[in-house]
Amino acid sequence: MLTKLDELYLAHHWYLDATDECYFGGDYTAGRGYAHSATNQLIHNMKKDIDRRGLPEWRYKERAIRQAAANLRDYLTPAFLASATFIPVPPSKVTSDPEYDDRMTQVLQLLGDRVDVRELVAQKESMEKAHTAAIRPGPTELYNNYEIVQSFTDPPPSQVAVVDDLLTTGAHFKAMKRILTETYPGIQVVGIFIARRVPDTE
Repeated sequence: MLTKLDELYLAHHWYLDATDECYFGGDYTAGRGYAHSATNQLIHNMKKDIDRRGLPEWRYKERAIRQAAANLRDYLTPAFLASATFIPVPPSKVTSDPEYDDRMTQVLQLLGDRVDVRELVAQKESMEKAHTAAIRPGPTELYNNYEIVQSFTDPPPSQVAVVDDLLTTGAHFKAMKRILTETYPGIQVVGIFIARRVPDTE
């Protein structure tokens, strides 16, 4: 089941505050490898780089995408799946970039034919991957690089689920929430994450 992020978790995701409604499926322990937990293995496999396509290990990424979709279907109620608009956090690279990775769109498209999935937010320019960047971008930097894809704006959604694989600082969610609430004033925006990052305390 999904766990709702509350004040006990906010110190690990410092851009978020009590006004943000976010949920996560599991804990990903930073600094640990595949073998540390099932969640670590899932996230590592989902994040395999595009240049691994065609190699034997690529099947693990495809399997992880299917598993993440199955997890979400188990977590979410049929009523929410039928009523919400699911919007993936755009990847770090634009669609024309050879490193473009639409793994979250693939996950959401596996939720079912009748689920409203829209790549409503896109990046204007490619950025360095957040998990490898020396300095992670903040919400404002991300927001300034986001744009609304006008062909996906209608019909207006009644509620929005912003979905990503890993919740780290919360910067991407805050930037997504900002641009979506500006586009659809008063709309409810919730965040759903396959996992959240936790520090390695050992």
